[in-house]
Amino acid sequence: MNKRAFITKQQVEEIVKTYPTPFHIYDEKGIRENAAKVKEAFSWNPGFKEYFAVKATPNPFLINILREYGCGCDCSSQTELMLCDAIGVTGHDIMFSSNDTPAEEYALADRLGGIINLDDITHIDFVENILGKLPETMSCRFNPGGVFQLSNGIMDNPGDAKYGMTTEQIFEAFRVMKAKGVKRFGIHAFLASNTVTNEYYPRLAKQLFELAVKLEKETGADIAFINLSGGVGIPYRPEQEGNDILAIGEGVHRVYDEVLVPAGMGDVAIYTEMGRFMMGPYGALVTKAIHEKHTYKEYIGVDACAVNLMRPAMYGAYHHITVLGKEDAPCDHVYDVTGSLCENNDKFAIDRALPKIEKGDYLFIHDTGAHGFSMGYNYNGKLRSAELLLKEDGGVELIRRAEEPKDYFATFDGFDFYEKLKG
Repeated sequence: MNKRAFITKQQVEEIVKTYPTPFHIYDEKGIRENAAKVKEAFSWNPGFKEYFAVKATPNPFLINILREYGCGCDCSSQTELMLCDAIGVTGHDIMFSSNDTPAEEYALADRLGGIINLDDITHIDFVENILGKLPETMSCRFNPGGVFQLSNGIMDNPGDAKYGMTTEQIFEAFRVMKAKGVKRFGIHAFLASNTVTNEYYPRLAKQLFELAVKLEKETGADIAFINLSGGVGIPYRPEQEGNDILAIGEGVHRVYDEVLVPAGMGDVAIYTEMGRFMMGPYGALVTKAIHEKHTYKEYIGVDACAVNLMRPAMYGAYHHITVLGKEDAPCDHVYDVTGSLCENNDKFAIDRALPKIEKGDYLFIHDTGAHGFSMGYNYNGKLRSAELLLKEDGGVELIRRAEEPKDYFATFDGFDFYEKLKG
């Protein structure tokens, strides 16, 4: 796969006249084309809804683009619920999937009319005590334990995950909730992260469909939807082939007809909660080379750091890098690309073959559209960058301003740090 930047050096040189690096920038055209394709892939299911994982990219401008394609929001915290409320996402357009959840967050999810997806059987009584009674529509998160394996190997280890109920627990949960007045039920599962294979969703779907048939038969619960959650990944590395969402949708369709339709459950809605697949490839971190260092290795220092993109430091995750203006130059230099944090893991790339980089070059760090800006933090007093939207017409819109020192000091009530610094 040939990874090309969706913005040119000339465009960046124009942008930085108004918005200095570093910044995250998102490709509106790519987001729209992908959202339309996801909708097409599951159009065979009349009740289908993609609940975009707000945690991946909590920006209302971007979420509103997805809403034009029928997407709802998957929330996991109070502030994510508040964001949805602020932009008019309410009711069953909200899926509240959280764990170790405070009482006030369940209360807010219910007040907004969202669907509550329970992570644990003990949360049934917890929610009932908060709300007075259970909502008529509820979902439960399932964890089958063990490992999740496909033909290309072990994908993940649900047995080590803190999420979800055991098989025995979910059967008991459905019986208890039905007795307490729940009328419409959903099943949810997330068994593997960032899978780059068209097999994952169909395999997961078959497992959940078979569970649904047994649950409905043995508990009498009316199963209204099955939520495949996220886990559909993206090709971070250029040698990887990306997922084909149309093939994935058809694979789910095939097992739907194989398992649910013969059981008289052909009206069950399919939900998804993708974040990375919906937004990941359509965002990038743009940063400028500001230093070079020649010691035991060759280093390029940039004006971004791990507070702008934590994944390489946290997971050793690979993000492809394009040196803008040198897209076709030979990658005949080997660098560590570093930020300025007082941490040795603050590196966007280690021993990476790249074209010769000179101070002032702009680096386009790919695939930061999900879990990029959203995982930012303020270590070393670093400030979060701006977020920009590259519009379909080629214009650029500021969709989140960069933090300023006054934002960093804002929570020190009683101290006028910023005013003193200005003086």
